[in-house]
Amino acid sequence: MKRKIFYLFVIVLSVFTFNSCVTYSFTGASIPVAARTISIEYFENNADFVNPTLSEILTQALRDRFSSQSSLTLIPSGGDLQFVGEITDYETSPQAIQGDDVAALTRLTITVRIKYSNIIEPENDFETSFTAYEDYDSELDLTSVQDGLVDALKDILIDDIFNKSVVNW
Repeated sequence: MKRKIFYLFVIVLSVFTFNSCVTYSFTGASIPVAARTISIEYFENNADFVNPTLSEILTQALRDRFSSQSSLTLIPSGGDLQFVGEITDYETSPQAIQGDDVAALTRLTITVRIKYSNIIEPENDFETSFTAYEDYDSELDLTSVQDGLVDALKDILIDDIFNKSVVNW
């Protein structure tokens, strides 16, 4: 009986000790305390093959992510955190070539180049490209699956951009 009470005491003590050393964040974001504003410029579409709605979709998705997961105020330009982006690639390519030289799958790839500036902590600035892709059945026409693919790829790209900029992975 004394042993059970001892173990219970150790467990409770451990929970309180470790709990006080951890700071919880629901998003994992580590935004500088002094940062109050964010600016996300419209992503220009400089890909050879242009999806006419992709610039608006990606720009708005990144703005929405920061609006919903931070207390930063979105301003048109000159924010404490700044994003400038461009779509550099939007292409399809055959995948899973079969014995009869016909592709079983086609891959849609989107690449976005992002320049991130952190006025408060300039050592966290970066300029890099983010790429995401999804495969679909080659028997399907791109226009019939494009909206769903773009939605899935948008989520991947925005997660990657958000994580690289403020989650510090």
